[in-house]
Amino acid sequence: MTFVEAIARSPARVAAWPWPVRLAGLASLGAIAALGQVPASWPVATLAALVLLFALVRRSGPRFWDGWAFGMGHFALSLRWIVEPFLVEPERTGWMAPFALVLMAGGLALFWGAAFGLARRLRLGVLGLVALWTAAEVLRALALTGFPWVMIGHVWSGTPLIQLASVMGVHGLTLLTLGVAALIAAPVAGLLRGAVILGLVGGAVLLDPGPAPPVAPDALLVRIVQPNVPQNEKWDPVLQPGHLRRLLSLSGPATGGSRPVSLVVWPETAVADLLDWAGPTLAMGAEAAGGAPLATGVVRQDEQGRYFNSLVVTDGQGAVTDLYDKVHLVPFGEYMPYRDVLSRLGLRALAEIQGQGFATGTSGRLIDIPGIGTARPLICYEGIFPEEIGPDRPRFFLLVTNDAWFGRRAGPEQHFALGRLRAIELGLPLIRAANTGISAMIDGKGRILASLPLHQAGALDVPLPPALAPTPYARWGDIPLFTLLVGLAAVAFWQRGIDPKGRGA
Repeated sequence: MTFVEAIARSPARVAAWPWPVRLAGLASLGAIAALGQVPASWPVATLAALVLLFALVRRSGPRFWDGWAFGMGHFALSLRWIVEPFLVEPERTGWMAPFALVLMAGGLALFWGAAFGLARRLRLGVLGLVALWTAAEVLRALALTGFPWVMIGHVWSGTPLIQLASVMGVHGLTLLTLGVAALIAAPVAGLLRGAVILGLVGGAVLLDPGPAPPVAPDALLVRIVQPNVPQNEKWDPVLQPGHLRRLLSLSGPATGGSRPVSLVVWPETAVADLLDWAGPTLAMGAEAAGGAPLATGVVRQDEQGRYFNSLVVTDGQGAVTDLYDKVHLVPFGEYMPYRDVLSRLGLRALAEIQGQGFATGTSGRLIDIPGIGTARPLICYEGIFPEEIGPDRPRFFLLVTNDAWFGRRAGPEQHFALGRLRAIELGLPLIRAANTGISAMIDGKGRILASLPLHQAGALDVPLPPALAPTPYARWGDIPLFTLLVGLAAVAFWQRGIDPKGRGA
């Protein structure tokens, strides 16, 4: 009998199993839950795993190590791509790959374990666990610069239910998923369980946005360029002239008919030279774009010698008209956290492993695209943080990235789904230019209007869709969610007074 079958048949018996067997089984159950994440996108597997977990929790109560083991299995499978950046230069950093996966999965699982442990200590039962688990996911999105990747609410990315993000955001979807699983696991009538499942199916049908509306004849045309340069070749000085020729050829005359393009977009760090030396390259890019504005990623150095991961916009002659410096940097990838502390502790070699790293730009800044309007620039990692979009509403999102670091499939596809979620949350179109893919135009309902597959060079000429009216999430953000979490916690405390054992609902 498998662990899953054992929980389904007799949760009480499983609760009494030796802890090594129990934790191994829960890690396996967590791995099943991870199948709801992109690219597998089987949310039914996540829901089933959560139902079984809540059935076990009802019998034995929540325990820290149960939540940690479940999280360990979930994060180890869903974040398996995290080893890929260490394999770009295997002779130098390859040895770190297995440690990176174990430490990342184990560290993120601590948030889930803490929710389970606190629910047990406070005797809040399943309802309290749902509230605390959701709060733990919110904290995971914010703490230590945050990592809101493969969150429970993301399992609906491949279904119409993801449209609920425009109302409640991803944290609301997390609360909904946990609440539904807990309700299905509750000792209630089968008719009620059926109603819950039918509600999910019916909601998916009702929320399906359908096909995109016809494009307006005067819609602005955008060219999105995907050069597909492998990461281990990107900075090779011998190969860089060829990379530039590819960029320029893909930026040439529009293929969408006689209409000229209004904007050409290159990916993150598409320009190999520092900005101060990139004038000739930008001028050639402007010429290839037919005089249209060019938006491209580039590294720049300021007067203090600091380096920035930047995005610039140029005019028809290649002169820079606007500039944005990346704000939310990747820990250990673009900078070394607590570098000064490590040096004072005598760990100078560890502090210097990343080199100087990048400096942080000015937060929440919009840029102006001549002839189109304002855009909210997002450079790679910044596209995963809904809390940091800022209060000013732009005409569209402009996301440039280099997902060559993320491997062949799972990492780039998950990153793409996170960018699409930003469009749904705020009802704004998103232009996404990725070095190795996936590049795309996405409208405010999250519909993919055009895209280029992974690991294929090419360019898209696609009309820019209109911005939709501000969504409820754009107006209120996570305030309704936090209010609901406080209410659920209050009910859980009230139930604790009724049930001394704190089993809850």
